[in-house]
Amino acid sequence: MKQYSALQFSGREELESRQLKMLKEMLSHAYRNCPYYRKVFAEAGFEPADLRDFSDMRRLPLLSKQQIQENRDALVADGFYKESLIKFKTGGSTGTSLEVLCNGEGLEKGVGVALMCFGWAGWKIGEPMGRVWGNPPIPSNWKENIRDRLVEPIIWLDTMSLNDAAADSFARAWERQGPTLLHGHAHSLFMLAEHLARKGIRHIKPKGIVSTSMMLVPSERVFIEEVFGTKVTNLYGCEEVGLIACECEKHEGMHLNILNLFVEFIRDDGSPADQEEEGDIVVTSLVNFGMPIIRYRIEDRGIPASEPCSCGRGFPLMKEMTGRVADFLMKADGTLVAGISLIERTLTKIPGIRQMQIVQESLDGLVVNVVANQCYTGDSEAALLNELKGVFGLEAKVRINIVSTIKQERSGKYRFSICRINQHSQPLGLSRAPI
Repeated sequence: MKQYSALQFSGREELESRQLKMLKEMLSHAYRNCPYYRKVFAEAGFEPADLRDFSDMRRLPLLSKQQIQENRDALVADGFYKESLIKFKTGGSTGTSLEVLCNGEGLEKGVGVALMCFGWAGWKIGEPMGRVWGNPPIPSNWKENIRDRLVEPIIWLDTMSLNDAAADSFARAWERQGPTLLHGHAHSLFMLAEHLARKGIRHIKPKGIVSTSMMLVPSERVFIEEVFGTKVTNLYGCEEVGLIACECEKHEGMHLNILNLFVEFIRDDGSPADQEEEGDIVVTSLVNFGMPIIRYRIEDRGIPASEPCSCGRGFPLMKEMTGRVADFLMKADGTLVAGISLIERTLTKIPGIRQMQIVQESLDGLVVNVVANQCYTGDSEAALLNELKGVFGLEAKVRINIVSTIKQERSGKYRFSICRINQHSQPLGLSRAPI
């Protein structure tokens, strides 16, 4: 974090020179040590020495989620044992179960740049933090309890069970511990703000707010900032490569993380998108030497900015990320369930599910579209039913459809969680994010 903080105000040319050097090192490493890339590079007629500038990357094919799933072992670099690498298994906002491995140094660099960006929101290491998140970790031993209380003091509001009682408990914990940063899913932050405004709770005033994981709708952003009395810092990333872009204190766009990544915006035909033109976001990790991720199509879309930020940092800007939206589902008692958290938990817990989509037609009626792989069995289906009934109640009517594909949105993603009931009449209602 200290190293990255010292680099952030370097000139654009200096930072891109550093980036190009790291990119050449990563391509050479992948070519020498990864069976998958040796084959891909040979088929493309490409050798790492051919890379003279960033435009040469377009000679390489894109890497898809499915290719990662099907070639995981061939993507792991020689010299790294899979058992020693850190696993990131995610359902993600696209609803695709995916496992990516990373070496320890790569993870440290990912955390370092994220901590730097939290600093842009006003937070300092060691200060308490409030997180609005799904499936919060529960300390399992005395060491983890000490860490949570002293080293990483965090209070949690679980989006898997977001209701008035949970929000009130979170507000009381905030008053006791006084966090300086509020961090969470964008729409969950909006819902918490609605609850606080309705109850007249005014003591939650963090130095900064970091929003991530879902689209930050402009009208909701304004409301969050009004309730909490501070600006929202919008952060964009994914489990596979870490932080991709983040706003600074100027809020003029999202600084691309060129310290750890090479980021491209491409049209549907594979050509580069112009500045101010929407394109598919494609990323290459410069720090994950354990399992190189090169030209990975995340299935999100964004718009590169034409102007630099007035803050003076040398990072290029993304004007906005345009392709990530999530809906909330609702329990019979009005408690809301974050779709992103439910999909994440289900895909990582139950084998055999490649993709899934949940459509809620009524408070007790769910249709679940499942794209299954060869590991899907009757036990998988039973586990899925139990998981959903555990969340929505034993009375919930769940219909599971096995499908070959799930229809995607224009952005290349699909709505993994669709709620077709009126949520505004409930105590902790929300505004549906537009597609």
